[in-house]
Amino acid sequence: MKKHLHLALAALTLSNAALANDGIAAVGVGGIVFGKTDAIAMKKEVLNISHNLISVDYEFLNESANEVEETIVFPLPPYPAAQQDSDTYYGQPDGFSIRVDGKPVAFQSRLVARSPEGKDLTAQLRKLGFSNKEIAYSPTFADKSGKVAAFTEQQAKQMIQLGLLVKETREPTWMVEVNYVWTQKFPANKIVRVHHDYRPFVAGGPGESGMHEDFAKIYCTDKSYLNARAKIAARKDGYVNTHNVSYILTTGNTWKRGIEDFALNIVKRKPDELISLCFPGTFKKIDARTYQVRLLNFQPTQDLEVHFGNVDSDDDLSGVMPVLPK
Repeated sequence: MKKHLHLALAALTLSNAALANDGIAAVGVGGIVFGKTDAIAMKKEVLNISHNLISVDYEFLNESANEVEETIVFPLPPYPAAQQDSDTYYGQPDGFSIRVDGKPVAFQSRLVARSPEGKDLTAQLRKLGFSNKEIAYSPTFADKSGKVAAFTEQQAKQMIQLGLLVKETREPTWMVEVNYVWTQKFPANKIVRVHHDYRPFVAGGPGESGMHEDFAKIYCTDKSYLNARAKIAARKDGYVNTHNVSYILTTGNTWKRGIEDFALNIVKRKPDELISLCFPGTFKKIDARTYQVRLLNFQPTQDLEVHFGNVDSDDDLSGVMPVLPK
């Protein structure tokens, strides 16, 4: 049975970024993954989530008698090649890093362009003469990616015929997928420690007057949460500055026996934040700003959605340009 955590605790007015994305779900980024393994066990995962930072620490153990080498993938969320009205949800989360046993990981990038239906369009775009950068960003991304050449008339004509470009707006129709990939050796019977952190993609939560009908279901909000939020809103012109953070948790099932020892820490950046989420288990207060739940042999059945209320405004919630293949 799902339990909920609702920590009633005050607010600012919605930032411009939050207003621009009101009601839009946050884009989830999750943990490292590879195909189902019978050799490597995830002995421990400690996941720390605040509204402006996600950090994860893993301990893996090769339980076989021999060294195992695996290809590991950190998947980034797909985004439209045509820049959205808001650039909050594309590319690589800001501040992204991966370390193994304390050392930075040298990873490679995989780039795939897909149609809205999921068809791989990468080879087709390369035949039109597009570089990785031109596949990853349309010319409207120039403010973030540096100068990207406009489509030539010949390219545009071919793309329109192939359904790769909207005739009226000249916007590309494909989605971009970038994954970070590296090869990791797991010595027999030795713990390998992996750490990664990044600033999450976030969504601006709706104001008191604009809560969508699924809000309570997604974040397990209840009467006590709503009462606390209403008090804050009454002091702040009806709005509570909020961030909604998503984390892809089900990737933990790719490891042998799931996650043997899992700890989730929800961390407030200030004592009077509001927090609400659906999650199994019982949260315990670790310190003035941290609430923790621990689960053994955890096999997550759904991804994580965390609502943070009364957060301080952020100047920039955007993703940054991902590292493209060379």
